[in-house]
Amino acid sequence: MAVVKVLDEILANKIAAGEVVERCSSVVKELVENSIDAGSTEIKVDLLESGTKEIKVIDNGKGMDSEDALLCFSRHATSKIYREEDLYRIGTLGFRGEALASIASVSKVELSTSTGDIGTVVTIAGGKLISTSKGDSRKGTIISVKELFYNTPARLKHLKSLYAELANITEYMNKLALSHPEIRFSLSNDGKEIFKTDGSGQLLKVIHYIYGASMAKKMIEVHASNSDYDIEGYISLPEVHRSNRNGMITLVNGRIVRNSELNRWMKEGYHSYQPENRYPIVVLNIKVDTSIIDVNIHPTKMDIKFGKQEELNQLVYDVIVNSLKKKTLIPHIEEKTEPKPKVKYETFTLNFDEVKEPDVELVVNSDLAREEKIENKIEGIEIHEDVKEKLPILYPVGLVHGTYIICQNETGMYLIDQHAAKERINYELVRDKLLHPKKESVTMLIPITLEYPANEFMILKENFELLRSMNFDIEEFGMNSVIIKAHPVWIPTDYEEDNIKRILETVIYKEKNFDLQLFYDHVSATAACKMSIKANTNITLEEMEILIKDLRNCENPFNCPHGRPTVVYYSKQDLEKMFKRSGF
Repeated sequence: MAVVKVLDEILANKIAAGEVVERCSSVVKELVENSIDAGSTEIKVDLLESGTKEIKVIDNGKGMDSEDALLCFSRHATSKIYREEDLYRIGTLGFRGEALASIASVSKVELSTSTGDIGTVVTIAGGKLISTSKGDSRKGTIISVKELFYNTPARLKHLKSLYAELANITEYMNKLALSHPEIRFSLSNDGKEIFKTDGSGQLLKVIHYIYGASMAKKMIEVHASNSDYDIEGYISLPEVHRSNRNGMITLVNGRIVRNSELNRWMKEGYHSYQPENRYPIVVLNIKVDTSIIDVNIHPTKMDIKFGKQEELNQLVYDVIVNSLKKKTLIPHIEEKTEPKPKVKYETFTLNFDEVKEPDVELVVNSDLAREEKIENKIEGIEIHEDVKEKLPILYPVGLVHGTYIICQNETGMYLIDQHAAKERINYELVRDKLLHPKKESVTMLIPITLEYPANEFMILKENFELLRSMNFDIEEFGMNSVIIKAHPVWIPTDYEEDNIKRILETVIYKEKNFDLQLFYDHVSATAACKMSIKANTNITLEEMEILIKDLRNCENPFNCPHGRPTVVYYSKQDLEKMFKRSGF
């Protein structure tokens, strides 16, 4: 008797739903992406109890006739591809034909759709067709998904709290709005509007809607291209950063994607501008011929493989680095006054323990008739000009707590962190020596011997020539050990062993995706920290003047190599406000 059997279609769909439909946000993703593929210019998402009771998506797309309305719930039914060749040139968000069948197998679905003629209404529960009937002729589609996971109690039990589910849906809708600024999106929960965009096609306006005006003011517009890729979007000033990667958004031909290697290069672009454990806000849309990317990797269609990944990595890195180099990056400390609120808001903070990589606060507009118009050029928001200003001439007048140098000029007051400033100076000095090496080394009276696990030792051994090019005298010394007899002259006295250990650890850590220039950056930052003036160290006025002069000669005088600011600025006007000397 045969033990191998073909699965029942409903059971097969429930199994597929395990990958496609993880939670409420998965349903929103699939339904809204279908609406986008249907050519919609306006998409509304209405939720009940954060989507656990109902998710309704309303669009004004091209709609479906009665035949397609029934067929679309069949497994592997799609209008996006027809031939094998189409799989290698996918230009739509959906194409696998699994989503609707999977969603319908674990919920109760009602579909109302029309191409402009007599419409069709289809009702399905648990994957079984309940009824079909004629509907109105409104062009577009309305799809309602109720009681998600009602027939799979184990999945239902593992849904997060209502706030966590709503946070995930909101996060994904935000990304969709950023990927398609030409579409009007709205999202509401239990009748309360969470956000709405105007479909003007202006990405900066969408950033304003999502992150607020103060964030939009701190974004830099970027453009770059090579023979295969075109990049456009916005990156944040270094002073804007978050505790997780959620703000690093990569779009490819309008599709929200995940690519850890690309994220790493975005982060590397901010190296020495931000702390290592903080992440920028980046919204980059990459346009590329569909033949050199592959999105058919996972049923969620978010993972992607790029042809010529190295060239793309370098393009992204270069556009971030070059854009930041053109900016004046001195944080401006302002005296803030609380504006009188125009709109009443109800604000609540999510329980982040239940949200993956959270950094979200939902602000729900309880005044549903909000009529706040924003002009095409967003009032108060200016895209930063590509003008580079070096650190202005500063005159030191004193030192606070042996750490902060007080300076002044005609525009206001500056505070310089002497340790951070010296770190930046030393970082650029060491980095220049690494990029332009000379045969300068110091022979050690007592060589240093270091032992490593076998896997780490093999990586070091492969990189002996690299270390020797940096003027290390390094050799194999017994089983899984190395001996260092000489080191570069820029390693500070009394800190030789600690610095050498850190540099060798960097070689080991950077073994994967190794890039020599980035390696030099990390080595320079490591050495600079040990070479610099410590906090609580009093220096003379003359030493302050020398330090400021050296800082002004730096390529980037605004941040230490670990991303902390070297200088902050108080304008004369701000000082007068603080001391109530200006007019009211």
